[in-house]
Amino acid sequence: MSNENLLVVLNEWEKEDFLPPPLWSRLEKIFPQLQYHTPDEIAKKGWARVFSEVKPSILITGWRAPPLPPEVGLARESGLKYLCHLPGSVRKLVPRLWIENGLIVSNWGRSISHVVAECGLMMIISGLRRAGYWNYAMHRNGAWKTDALDTQSLFGRRVGIHGFGAISRCLVKLMEPFGVEVSTYSPSVSDEGLAEYGVQRSNSLEELFSENHIIVELAALTPEAEGIVGERLLRMIPEGGLFVNIGRGAVVDEDALIRTCAEGKIHAALDVYCTEPLPADSPLRKMENVLLLPHLGGPTVDQRQTAGAYGLANIERYLSGNPLESVVTLDIYDRAT
Repeated sequence: MSNENLLVVLNEWEKEDFLPPPLWSRLEKIFPQLQYHTPDEIAKKGWARVFSEVKPSILITGWRAPPLPPEVGLARESGLKYLCHLPGSVRKLVPRLWIENGLIVSNWGRSISHVVAECGLMMIISGLRRAGYWNYAMHRNGAWKTDALDTQSLFGRRVGIHGFGAISRCLVKLMEPFGVEVSTYSPSVSDEGLAEYGVQRSNSLEELFSENHIIVELAALTPEAEGIVGERLLRMIPEGGLFVNIGRGAVVDEDALIRTCAEGKIHAALDVYCTEPLPADSPLRKMENVLLLPHLGGPTVDQRQTAGAYGLANIERYLSGNPLESVVTLDIYDRAT
């Protein structure tokens, strides 16, 4: 049992998905006096009143939690020491000054990398098989295959990955049965780190895009990387190739991607966009050679409890004085979307 005051701010479906009964019971054993509020209750009362009444030192949040206020005084005087955010990005939830004033923040980090990689593999295979086009055409237009097919297989292909973080590493493992040849452009990763996964180094983005039939976008969104994948690079993808983005939408110049895909020489499979939700009038929605998902790359409903268990384990580390995993530092905060 802990003497720390815990406040959980989740709506009912977030609580059910992230912290199903076994995890919730475990949490209650650690914090017998835990307080549970829905996001609507927090919005109605306001954070200042909630902090005054509950005095939480630890806070668990989900997607729907209202943003913490930007007041410096409240950041210093709230008594909040650790915020365990069960999903990913905290930019819309936590003002930077709270972290500057010592608040420890963690998120789901690498706990869901394998699930995002699974989505990436599905998008690669679906894009190569032109599943997006045929699913729509058969449902809406009564279509059937013709002699002019351009479907392709993943077996034995060359795959280039832009960025080589945790998701990329999981994706490489998932692609092993297909006998692919993988290269990456990720200057910060050591030769030993690439050799561990049997991945070749591309010395430039130009080399990566021009020498691989499949390009997977997984680069971190840094100021230098914003919009770095432009028309020149996209046109280097070999004709009939596939561009997959399961990373960050803003790394890609979306207008350039639209222009390139409109010519029909390459295909694309996209899960992230510069503006989300993707506008209803986006030209991407009308392209037969572009497979679209509505940012589904994160954990599926059945896998959200993995992130919940990861967050709970982090809280236990915090209580025992052990180092936390997936801490959102100021540097990570600044690079997040």
